[in-house]
Amino acid sequence: MASVEIRDLRKSYVNTQVIKGVSIDVEDGEFVVLVGPSGCGKSTLLRMIAGLETISGGEIRIGSDVVNNVPPKERDIAMVFQNYALYPHMTVAENMGFSLKLKKVPKDEIRRKVDSAAGILGLGPLLERRPRQLSGGQRQRVAMGRAIVRNPQVFLFDEPLSNLDAKLRVQMRTEIKALHQRLKTTTVYVTHDQIEALTMADKIVLMHDGVVEQMGPPLELYDRPANRFVAGFIGSPAMNFLNGRIEGGRFVGEGDVSLPLAEVPSAAEGRPVVYGIRPEHLLLDDAGVEAEVAVVEPAGSETQVSARLGGAEIVGVFRERIAARPGERIRLMPVPEAVHLFDPETGQRL
Repeated sequence: MASVEIRDLRKSYVNTQVIKGVSIDVEDGEFVVLVGPSGCGKSTLLRMIAGLETISGGEIRIGSDVVNNVPPKERDIAMVFQNYALYPHMTVAENMGFSLKLKKVPKDEIRRKVDSAAGILGLGPLLERRPRQLSGGQRQRVAMGRAIVRNPQVFLFDEPLSNLDAKLRVQMRTEIKALHQRLKTTTVYVTHDQIEALTMADKIVLMHDGVVEQMGPPLELYDRPANRFVAGFIGSPAMNFLNGRIEGGRFVGEGDVSLPLAEVPSAAEGRPVVYGIRPEHLLLDDAGVEAEVAVVEPAGSETQVSARLGGAEIVGVFRERIAARPGERIRLMPVPEAVHLFDPETGQRL
């Protein structure tokens, strides 16, 4: 195992810069998730760590070694791809042991390592099958097994669950997290799914347009987003945003909507702000502000309600069964301690 240090990393294609001075520390044994919207640079960054993309500037260290110019096969990393990349004419066992065969590892040792990885992943009964005889989840396990047998310093995962259905994605992310807890191998995992990031990561690196917007433990990004982009990206459904200003220690938005604040930042009185509140931090309360119901979406254990508050559309998530119909009015009360305020020009947290 080894740490990964990224310092002022840059990547350009002709005149377009796609990675703009990224610095990240991945501790030995840590599970770090790179997350962000499509085109933010997360997969490019992962491929640079793997050596599959050249570096325009900056430095990558794996352990104590600078690997900027080290070929991929000499970096002691193993990568799991989105499309599995299995050889269709080989059995599961042959796929898992192929990299060791290329290194001329003795057959007995290859078989021992393959059997060990198969035991970890529940692939023992499938070792003589070929990829076409496997389900999507089983193929992904084989791809993971191929990485495990190499016993690398670092695992790299590039959106490995994107091709699976929703139920299998939940199962596989649990298995990947359990695998990491068992092997303790340093892992860098790329996804566009913020739920995967929140549930799997020791540390999240949220990227946007080639830069790191915020980095830290999952709940830190959820509870204390550094800016409006982070607040809107982390959490599902997304955070509600209202435009207005601070007056008399309260937030006043469009349509004279007045909402409570637990505290007002210094020098914020009278200035324009963006008021953020997560859907789960809205309560049904007779003392709250009136909102007109637009859509009710029952989901069994909870109910999601879209409503119009002043001139804005907001979403609330409630544990109660709500019988309201579109056009009816409900009263909503935000939890004051859960309110986030942002600068409307810079987007930064106040």
